[in-house]
Amino acid sequence: MRTAGIPTVPGTEERFHSDDAMLRAAEKIGYPVIIKASAGGGGKGMRVVESPSFLSKAYRQASSEAASAFGNDQVYMERYLTDVKHVEFQILADERGNTIHLGERDCSVQRRHQKLIEEAPCPILTQDLRKKMGETAVRAAKVVGYQNAGTIEFLLLPSGDFFFMEMNTRIQVEHPITEEISGVNLVKEQIRIAAGEELKKKESLTQCYGHAIECRINAEDPVHFTPMPGTITSCHLPGGLGVRVDTGIYAGYRVQPFYDSMLAKLIAHGEDREEALTRMERALDEFVVEGISTTLDFHKQVIREPLFRSGKYNTSYLLGRDRRQI
Repeated sequence: MRTAGIPTVPGTEERFHSDDAMLRAAEKIGYPVIIKASAGGGGKGMRVVESPSFLSKAYRQASSEAASAFGNDQVYMERYLTDVKHVEFQILADERGNTIHLGERDCSVQRRHQKLIEEAPCPILTQDLRKKMGETAVRAAKVVGYQNAGTIEFLLLPSGDFFFMEMNTRIQVEHPITEEISGVNLVKEQIRIAAGEELKKKESLTQCYGHAIECRINAEDPVHFTPMPGTITSCHLPGGLGVRVDTGIYAGYRVQPFYDSMLAKLIAHGEDREEALTRMERALDEFVVEGISTTLDFHKQVIREPLFRSGKYNTSYLLGRDRRQI
């Protein structure tokens, strides 16, 4: 990315062989820093460090967690940016060199660096910034010769500056909201590209079809976000115009403790953001899961909360807040 002129967060590349080398690198980057698993994802193998006294312990914890989760203990360090939005662009690329993006998703509502709510398009992007970030995302995908569906992810500062964070070389949980605003079936396109077919759509998305929001409904305590496995005794899925539910749950379904806690993806689409929010509120009120604890009430609170409604929230939205008072 650096070679291609893509803006990146200041950070390290080398493996540290001593605490002194690690401390010097952190001092050069500037605190706070974040230690991240090189082979990681999903918030695992990550530690934020505010001062030198915690660096060595955090490094070893992140490395150990990375080895357990990914079979690779290698980690790196970069500057930890605060008050940023997490904005990602959906990429499609075929083997003939056609590479496009299908707009962006705002994924800033997170806990433990894992996404909880996503929306498309990002509610605060100007057309000029959207164009600049989209072109940068396509260039990043092209420079590595990428093929098929993928996501270029950025951290966006309030100033409008943005930095490449990572690329996800796969379809993502939140892909339905891009399908809603683009009219493109991303899974179908994955299969077509893998079969050697050419992209039907040769130009990046310039006009969104309305606005879409996704809530990840998890089997978790809605305050502390701890997993809550068990048996679903009753289940009612919402429906109606502009509402989509991607799930496999039903009454009698057993939620196992061994896997990701997500039960369902609830997607609401409208002509504009206000309509999408209204439909999401209604759908959340209609969604019933009994027998286990879920994050449904948490999502209801967030969707109605003024800061979220303003669109000006960032990745610090849930940090240090009493979620019961949202």
